[in-house]
Amino acid sequence: MKNLMLLINPNAGRESYRTGFGEVLRIFHEAGYLTTVFFTDGPGDAVRLTAENAQKFERVVCVGGDGTLSETISGLMQCPTRPPLGYLPMGTANDCASTLGLSRNPITAARTAAYGRALDLDVGRFGDNGYFSYVAAFGAFTEVSYETPHEQKQALGHLAYVLWGMAALGRLTHRWAKVEYDGGVLKDDFIFGGVTNSTSLAGLVKLPAAAGVELSDGLFEVVLVKNPAGPAQAGAVITDVLNSNLHGEYVTLLHSRKVRFVFDEPAPWTRDGEAGGIYSDLTLENIHTPIKILVD
Repeated sequence: MKNLMLLINPNAGRESYRTGFGEVLRIFHEAGYLTTVFFTDGPGDAVRLTAENAQKFERVVCVGGDGTLSETISGLMQCPTRPPLGYLPMGTANDCASTLGLSRNPITAARTAAYGRALDLDVGRFGDNGYFSYVAAFGAFTEVSYETPHEQKQALGHLAYVLWGMAALGRLTHRWAKVEYDGGVLKDDFIFGGVTNSTSLAGLVKLPAAAGVELSDGLFEVVLVKNPAGPAQAGAVITDVLNSNLHGEYVTLLHSRKVRFVFDEPAPWTRDGEAGGIYSDLTLENIHTPIKILVD
């Protein structure tokens, strides 16, 4: 039999991994895998466990939210050879699962992890401090995912993100930045900047099909939102963002392999929904298809 590493975040999605857990193991068994189960105990565990063990297995499958997937990918990036990666999404927003078209039903997702096709996936390099799998961002909405209290996520699910995001509108900050991208430079005052390889951000901002999101094209989608001049313009900005109008007066969409942000004062960043640190100068670079992820 082949060996499969099953990495579980037991706290994701109100411990929903328990639902159908036996059936998930049976699916892997029938697919010819001998499964070894690892549980994470806290932040960073998935990175460490994957980096230390992944090369012993023909397949790695992680169970949890976007953060668990991000950590697992970061762990795989430390391995000289990387087995295909399966993902059973059990978080709250599940932006990556939405982008990849993965089912939130654990049985269906397990079948995909066992029998699915391998899709080449780009990964982002986050300065000198690791990797990100689907988004690095600053400004409005970026704090929604990692500041929303865990208890609210558990009780309210997706609604918690929406409520916390609306509350954040009353305390938007803005940063002047120079943005260097492939073929150009922008200088302006921004309330949001996102470098993504995803069609969904924090369950709130959606990139439409016309945005041209490709997960293995070697390019990021870069969304920049200018600081509105007054209340009327602020309403227009919010409307454009929520309606995914990415080519308005205040919203800009770019495609670039590499992006550098230089701020007039340090800006907090989020990396895959978690606090990513504070930077005055940050470069993000697309690493072309180092990961193979299993999809339908």
